[in-house]
Amino acid sequence: MTADNDKDCQRLDLWLWHARVCRQRSDCAALITKGAVRINRQVTNKPHARVRIGDVLGLPGHPWPEIRIWRVLDLAERRGSATQAALLYEVISENSAP
Repeated sequence: MTADNDKDCQRLDLWLWHARVCRQRSDCAALITKGAVRINRQVTNKPHARVRIGDVLGLPGHPWPEIRIWRVLDLAERRGSATQAALLYEVISENSAP
């Protein structure tokens, strides 16, 4: 992968941490490893999976079995405030699972 392509994507665990899904990056990685996160409807269990702008993520909510569907709007270089984190995604839905 070239440096230009690296700017177009980001590790899933890092993006989730920047978006403040979990308090620690290791917790984001553990969530992914459990198979609880989907990228474009595909279950992934690899924290190093790549996300790109426009990808749709399926995330577990709290409490289970809530489901959150987000579209990635931007990639972040660092973890910012909750307000900045909210600019990284668009909420498509937050529903209870059937």
